[in-house]
Amino acid sequence: MKHQKLYIRYYAVLNKQNNRGLCPIYCKISFAKAIKKFSTGIFVDPDLWSKDDQAVTEDDVDYITKNGLLQTIGSKLQKIELELQLESKILNISSIYDRYKGVNRQSAISVTEFYDNYVSKLERLIDKDIKLSTWKKFKYINDHLAQFVKLETIKNTAIDKLDISFLEEFEYWLKVTKNQKQITINKTIQRFRKPFKAAVSQGLLPKDPFAEHKTKTVSNRVVFLTPEELEIFENTSLIQSRLDLVRQLFIFCCYSGLAYAEMTALKRTHIQKGFDGKDWIIITRLKTSKTISIPLLPKANRVLLDLDFYNNNSLPKLSNQRFNSYLKEIAVILDINKRLTHHTARKTFASTVLLYNDVPMEIVQKLLGHSSITITEQSYGKILNKQVSRELARFY
Repeated sequence: MKHQKLYIRYYAVLNKQNNRGLCPIYCKISFAKAIKKFSTGIFVDPDLWSKDDQAVTEDDVDYITKNGLLQTIGSKLQKIELELQLESKILNISSIYDRYKGVNRQSAISVTEFYDNYVSKLERLIDKDIKLSTWKKFKYINDHLAQFVKLETIKNTAIDKLDISFLEEFEYWLKVTKNQKQITINKTIQRFRKPFKAAVSQGLLPKDPFAEHKTKTVSNRVVFLTPEELEIFENTSLIQSRLDLVRQLFIFCCYSGLAYAEMTALKRTHIQKGFDGKDWIIITRLKTSKTISIPLLPKANRVLLDLDFYNNNSLPKLSNQRFNSYLKEIAVILDINKRLTHHTARKTFASTVLLYNDVPMEIVQKLLGHSSITITEQSYGKILNKQVSRELARFY
């Protein structure tokens, strides 16, 4: 990934000669396609300035002093660039120039400039601390923000002037103009607020301008196959080979819990003998970078054998979009009135295969690779409640 670099050049402004016929020397700095020009305070005879060397020639009696001052300016600018990088503060043409001039205007930058700088910093962390897919989510928000502030009624407010009304307008715009659902808006706002919370902890902002914001709750219904529907999937062979292939892959994920990324990445090396002498799937989740270990259940292994996985060293490849499109056709054929996606298989694994068979929530969390049990409980807590209700019904 290309690293942004500060470029420094000096030039004589020939059309600004003073009464003594001397012209000022200006400094031009450029960074990330932005340019800033300012006077160095040095004057020189136009004939004694070397454009190619960007220096005062030896014919000027003060050439050593003047060239020394130019070198000092350049060194100071380069030092400022390095300092801002090491301090992990906003690095752009304005912040470099402001520090050079001794001006502290960190909190006076616009909201779009502030967030754009945050996204640029994240970009340099791709394949180090974050995945490209994670960065893209913040980039989408940055693009939406830029569109939002272009409206005549919305000002590109300085971050120290922001208040809750800006976030409320942004949320309304996402819902009305971008047709985002509330669950998507909640995620967008969560990622939008992240750098502002960091700015408070770093002392760049006195307080979080959006601290009063309340996330709107969303009823998240988990869609999964019931035991009866899963049995239909398993026992029905489809005439069209493309559909039957997706049916088999879907069944494999229903009994392994693998997400789409892990299914497509699966290799023979991921099938390993566990402590119990049985085969386990040991693979790193792309989303969380956590290694998960899942017992290879007989029905999942049956699919691997049927698809000749062990000889091919991979499962057949289909795009996620095509996979989901074929699932819609399968749902119609099998008379399953649910919106099926590849992720439905993962949810079926957690609910029908695990929770319905009395597997504890803590183990479900481990098998799914969730970072905390709270995530698992939020997603599957209602399913567990139904199971409890079913068991207690025996006492009535």
